[in-house]
Amino acid sequence: MENINEPIITMRDLRMSFDSKVVLKGVNLDVYKGQIIGYIGPNGAGKSTTVKIMLGLVQGYSGEVKILGEDISKGDISYKKKIGYVPEIAEIYDNLTAKEYLTFIGELYGLEYEEADSKASRLMELFGIQDSYNSRISSYSKGMKQKVVIISSLLHNPEILFLDEPLSGLDANSVMVVKEIFSELAAQGKTIFYSSHIMDVVEKISSRIVLLNNGQIVADGSFKELKDKSKENSLEEIFNELTGFNRHREIAEEFVSIIQGV
Repeated sequence: MENINEPIITMRDLRMSFDSKVVLKGVNLDVYKGQIIGYIGPNGAGKSTTVKIMLGLVQGYSGEVKILGEDISKGDISYKKKIGYVPEIAEIYDNLTAKEYLTFIGELYGLEYEEADSKASRLMELFGIQDSYNSRISSYSKGMKQKVVIISSLLHNPEILFLDEPLSGLDANSVMVVKEIFSELAAQGKTIFYSSHIMDVVEKISSRIVLLNNGQIVADGSFKELKDKSKENSLEEIFNELTGFNRHREIAEEFVSIIQGV
């Protein structure tokens, strides 16, 4: 019987270097069922590396990573059937139609063709792009492509969803729909690991926020907990305080003065 108190993702002393550059410096994290984790940090903090390690896309780390109770270094990749992934820049087969692409992805995850086709068609309709189901993806706008990628990550009803800037290119209405989808999935016990630079979105949708800076976790808690601890009012201000970046105005003023030839 499943123990609901068991973490669904565990990291212990996770370290990773690329050549001489140390990217992760001992990350420890337990993630539980039904949590929406906002995983944030400056560029180069190690966010994408962490996610790629969990997805099995990057080797050579030290420490322990367990997903759904299995140590991923043991070589059993069956856990991948239970995860979905929306990368920041999706490599999508543009010369296929959405129907061809989504049924192909569905079958990769073990769905029957008819089930993948039926699900994909209905999800496209809910996203308002059903008319383009049989059109080549190369003819799609950025937002339409993003919707196809989101559908492809969810078709097989994964237990864990890894998202890197998933709202990129979406219009305001679609953003609201996708945020509600995430909330609904979390309410049903799915785990969402969400990385974004848009702080107000992370602030609103995350049940727990993990801030990575310079390869280490420097904050971990709900937005309210982080706010109470730091006395700042917004996640953006907390982010700036903990990452030590406070030159926004100074850089902006200098930028504008250069434009104006001052």
